[in-house]
Amino acid sequence: MKDSSSTSSSSSSAAAPPRAAGSRKMPPIEQLRGRQLGRILIKMGKLRRSQVHEALEIQKEQRGPIGAILVELGHISEDDLNIALAAQSGMEPVELGKLDIQPEIVAVMSAQMAQTYRVMPFDMSPDRRTLSLAVDNPDNFRATDDLQTLLGVTVKAFVCKPDDLQTALDRYYPEGEQESITGLIGELGDDTDLARFEGRGDSIDLAELKEIADLNPVKKLLNLVLLQAIKEKASDVHFEPFEDEFKMRYRIDGVLYEMVPPPHYVALALASRIKVMANLDIAERRLPQDGRVELLVKGSPIDLRVSVLPTMFGESVVLRVLDRSNVELSIDKIGMLEDDLVKFRQFMRKPNGIVINTGPTGCGKTTTLYAALAELNSPEVKILTAEDPVEYDIDGLIQTQIRTELGMTFARALRSFLRQDPDIILVGEIRDLETAQISVQASLTGHLVFTTLHTNDAPAAIARLMDLGLEPFLITATLEAVVGQRLVRRICVNCKTEYHPTEEQLMQLSMSPEELGDRTFFYGKGCDYCNNTGYRGRMGIYEVMAIDDRLRELIMDRASTSILRREAVRQGMRTLRESGLMAIYDGITSLDEVVRETIIDEG
Repeated sequence: MKDSSSTSSSSSSAAAPPRAAGSRKMPPIEQLRGRQLGRILIKMGKLRRSQVHEALEIQKEQRGPIGAILVELGHISEDDLNIALAAQSGMEPVELGKLDIQPEIVAVMSAQMAQTYRVMPFDMSPDRRTLSLAVDNPDNFRATDDLQTLLGVTVKAFVCKPDDLQTALDRYYPEGEQESITGLIGELGDDTDLARFEGRGDSIDLAELKEIADLNPVKKLLNLVLLQAIKEKASDVHFEPFEDEFKMRYRIDGVLYEMVPPPHYVALALASRIKVMANLDIAERRLPQDGRVELLVKGSPIDLRVSVLPTMFGESVVLRVLDRSNVELSIDKIGMLEDDLVKFRQFMRKPNGIVINTGPTGCGKTTTLYAALAELNSPEVKILTAEDPVEYDIDGLIQTQIRTELGMTFARALRSFLRQDPDIILVGEIRDLETAQISVQASLTGHLVFTTLHTNDAPAAIARLMDLGLEPFLITATLEAVVGQRLVRRICVNCKTEYHPTEEQLMQLSMSPEELGDRTFFYGKGCDYCNNTGYRGRMGIYEVMAIDDRLRELIMDRASTSILRREAVRQGMRTLRESGLMAIYDGITSLDEVVRETIIDEG
């Protein structure tokens, strides 16, 4: 490839970037990397030794960064400081304003990616394996790491002035001209390199798989889909091959939305590209694979959990998007009603016992338990967690990843936990009798145990524990509370509209017009803010079943779930349906959502 920079005499301008204006010739970067900041600025000709000593004396009193002190004293500019910090990290400066960047370099990444990560590519090596790009923040290491993963090339970062970067972004990647997924899919429809793999099936060898995974249109489409998913706060992205079509879908607020489908022959290329990013075996297409990709988008850590499943027509790939900055870890904001919250906090502060959170997959059980642990987290309390997977990293918690294939099961982790002197233990899920028994043992020896089960409601958790083989006397001796949970979508506050429900709608809630009275119902009409869905965000609805003496007697008698439910309601438990009704009356969610997520309360 022809060198893109007219200022370079070699095959790559990355070898000799233009120097920063207003400074003497920059010493070789090897002489500056890792040196003290003051020493670097002296070598750059920006400071005298006396000025460094002056700043050091001030630093002894103020204890601030010496660079900020030097700028405040007027000895150096912000640009000088940025270049020196970059040199300290081994990065060279580049003057973007003096470069005429070639179109093929600009085309390496989408406008959305360049704007999101605030980077400007300006050169590429002849073998197209090393990309030189400019950043305006020398601390933007994660951006370069992410781009190496997303683009599949080695990234060499240079530092430039913030104004120069913005000017270059406005020139080469204007906001109004960002590529769309639809536009990229249209281009892929004309891509002959990909089309030749249509119908090849198992006849594609490893070299060809690597080739199609490395094609620029494939990378750009996948990166755009991922950035769009993160922007729209999608929880999952699905890539699904069928006999005659290939579907891409986002799950947003629990509901799947289909995107414009790309050509069928793109399926293999996208699956291979995702495998490369997740360090999976691209040659293995007969067995399921799981992996992980870590990104940092606009300062927010994003985890992508990758699941690859072989199907009749290719590999189905699902990416679970875990945005750690988007998780709400305040127990006051998860949607629990005030009286239930008071009860739940009482159970959280028990010295020992078991608290179970129950509900179907994806109903927010883990988030609720994280919110409880976040409130309990303090230097005086040791908290250990066993999870599969560890979804969010929380400072102060000792978190363990379950790896069944290596023999690291919940039961084995729990046995080790008891020798680690914990106060509180989180068991991601009770899946078998052994885990249930060790959880009971932990509770009986003075530990508070939080865990989850998959049941339809709180009373059904008792039957589930007995089905696993746990004796009733152990359940009654340790279980303090069971919290049932569902997630419902919140009505969009921007297009929230009042309406009067029909009799047919009220029948879905087993409610008569007389019972409705003068209560007001709401729905979302749909607007740009909520992508015309009428909803934005989700909240939990809960039922909190406290295990009192009467319930313990019923459990010892192996009473049925319906009997336990009736007694819990008699003792004051608000059911999931009732909690949903309260959210409807408060105008937070809609009738349709509550009907979809809850069942009619049994008498």
